[in-house]
Amino acid sequence: MEKEIENDLSIITDGEYSKSMWHLDFVWGFQGIERYIADHGYFFRDTDGNSKYETRKDIGLRITGELGGKNHHFIEVFKKLKDHAGDRETKLCVPSPSHIFGELSWSDNIGGTDAVYQNAKELKAGLVKAYTEFVKEFAEAGGKILQFDDCLWELFADDNPNSPYTGEHINQEEVQALATEFIDISNTVIDYGHSLGLKMWTHNCRGNYDSRNMGGGSYVKIANLFLKQLKYDRFFLEWDDERAGSLEALAVFKDKPNTEVVLGLLSSKTSTLDDEERVLRLLDEASTIIDKDRLLLSHQCGFASCDGGNELTEAEQWKKINQGQKIAEQYWAK
Repeated sequence: MEKEIENDLSIITDGEYSKSMWHLDFVWGFQGIERYIADHGYFFRDTDGNSKYETRKDIGLRITGELGGKNHHFIEVFKKLKDHAGDRETKLCVPSPSHIFGELSWSDNIGGTDAVYQNAKELKAGLVKAYTEFVKEFAEAGGKILQFDDCLWELFADDNPNSPYTGEHINQEEVQALATEFIDISNTVIDYGHSLGLKMWTHNCRGNYDSRNMGGGSYVKIANLFLKQLKYDRFFLEWDDERAGSLEALAVFKDKPNTEVVLGLLSSKTSTLDDEERVLRLLDEASTIIDKDRLLLSHQCGFASCDGGNELTEAEQWKKINQGQKIAEQYWAK
């Protein structure tokens, strides 16, 4: 945090220090959740683009009781952050309700004689309750900006070859209905946050574990779903490589004049500095689609979304951050 202040970052976070895995530590803090070691970890794509790269295995989520979000340890994490930041703006990043709904509903947590929730509708209601309890206490602790991180949007892109929802034998009406359910659960909590006066932001992550990625599929294919329909005030989107496709996906924001878009054109996965000409060219292209004053620039993701971090040194990280600041100053000074 001191280093963020020293480098004049506009918004201060705890640098993911509170998280050993970008989303699970938050969920483990809910009442009614038990952590366990699964048969296997998550599978990312290795640097060759094809081989599987497995994460650690302590990723299990088991529902043992009614979900609750009161007295969450992340509130204490936020209070420490706020104390360190002084009069600077702060934000807290947690996984989105829809992402956690997906992970919980795809496991064996629904149905069965001993299950707490018998169907997806009951699970959805329980999860919304837990999230709203947390959001309320976050606002009471002085929180102003809450960011929901989500890795699942790309599963609904029909040009994603790695998605279980693509292929000629898949019922696309059912897929669209599931996407709508994901959007609805997040919007319910977003609306609640807005009612408390919070700014609600999101980061769509396309996979970032030990400098490996996970998600394929283009933003164009999901723009009319997630980018258009989710009610966030600011979207952090990853465009650090060609997987994300054309910037034309930004066109859906023309009808959302109060929404800001952060273009993740810089890479947090690599140790080298980014191609400044590419970044400036894409910023120019994006500004022909939506107003320049609604655009911002960042790296596509965190430098250490999980406790292992990415394949670069701390010094290289700060060089990359400073490069991003320099590019932003150059572009928005025009």
